Amino acid sequence: MNREQLMNVLIAPHVTEKTSLAMQNHNQYTFRVRRDATKTDIKQAVELMFDVKVRAVQVVNEPGKRRRFAKTSGRTQDWKKAYVSLAQGQAIDYEARAKA
Repeated sequence: MNREQLMNVLIAPHVTEKTSLAMQNHNQYTFRVRRDATKTDIKQAVELMFDVKVRAVQVVNEPGKRRRFAKTSGRTQDWKKAYVSLAQGQAIDYEARAKA
């Protein structure tokens, strides 16, 4: 993939109580990613955008939830979540990246 396509792979960081514990204990960060992204694409995108060395990537396909809209039932969109493990001594600082 070229540089522009890699910039669009990561949608947003996914921060929850579970993912913040993984950040502290295992140096593992979680992102919402495009549904067509592969592990290789995700690894290259994180290394490009945050200047870190990625050790491993695990991917989870999250199914959409069933919702009711008035009398009509429907579903929210499926999405993909990526757990990215960084090499020893590497870290991502979201606050510094937001200010830049």
